[in-house]
Amino acid sequence: MERVNRMVSEKPVVIFSKTTCCMSHTVKTLLCDFGVNPTVHELDEMPRGGDVEQALKTDLGRDPAVPAVFIGGELVGGTNEIMSLHLNRSLKPMLKRAGALWV
Repeated sequence: MERVNRMVSEKPVVIFSKTTCCMSHTVKTLLCDFGVNPTVHELDEMPRGGDVEQALKTDLGRDPAVPAVFIGGELVGGTNEIMSLHLNRSLKPMLKRAGALWV
């Protein structure tokens, strides 16, 4: 998990995804539509992506582990959590506090 912690501490918004996951695509599209430029790590394209995915599964306690969204270095969760934050209008303020949105 140390590798994951290092990766998420470097940018305001980090998404662990897979290129074939439609839920990952949905979350990435939502954040990009807000004007966020997330750092996306495609687990199925990165060396040792399986190790990262296993660490995320353990940390999240769910399978599949993607999408896994970190905002401000903190694990927010997956699609359900991001959509819930969006629907209750908490997502944008969270993104602003993390420095991912300017307006």
